[in-house]
Amino acid sequence: MPILREEPSMFPETLLEAPDPEGLERRWLVLYTKARQEKALARELRSFQIPFYLPLVKKIHHARGRKRTSFMPLFSGYVFLFAAEPERVRSLTTNRVSRVLAVEDAGQLLFDLRQLQQLIDSNAPLTIEQRLAPGHRVRVKQGALLGLEGTVLVRRGETRLLVRVNFLQKGASVEVDDYFLEKLD
Repeated sequence: MPILREEPSMFPETLLEAPDPEGLERRWLVLYTKARQEKALARELRSFQIPFYLPLVKKIHHARGRKRTSFMPLFSGYVFLFAAEPERVRSLTTNRVSRVLAVEDAGQLLFDLRQLQQLIDSNAPLTIEQRLAPGHRVRVKQGALLGLEGTVLVRRGETRLLVRVNFLQKGASVEVDDYFLEKLD
């Protein structure tokens, strides 16, 4: 049983599909939050009807003979915001934001976020990766992760597919059989 019920990680649910459905002058921003404020900020942004994306992953903890499930931010301290200027200012009134980072290449960020969401939706066990090193670029050619593009890593003798958010220099990796992959480079 979850400690808390799962909360929406994205508003609206079609955020990563349609870039700016209302025709507003919105742009992607990355909010760096105060410590452990990601979910509270997401709740407030949702109440203000401001589009955001907070990648959440399921974590299972065992304590005192009980299994507890919680949903944790994949990238602690970061919330992706798709906002017009008045919405950006409104997000700052929450007193949960430490810094606002401008995104130079919105198309690349949107591509990265779509891939990351597909990886989360696969329910495969993820490993958070930071300060990424370059490797072979690949695409998954079959299976549940079909079409995902990323970089091959080898960790403790296992082949992993790394999907990254280049802007943050962070990502997540999942174990994958190398015969599922085709080289892009």
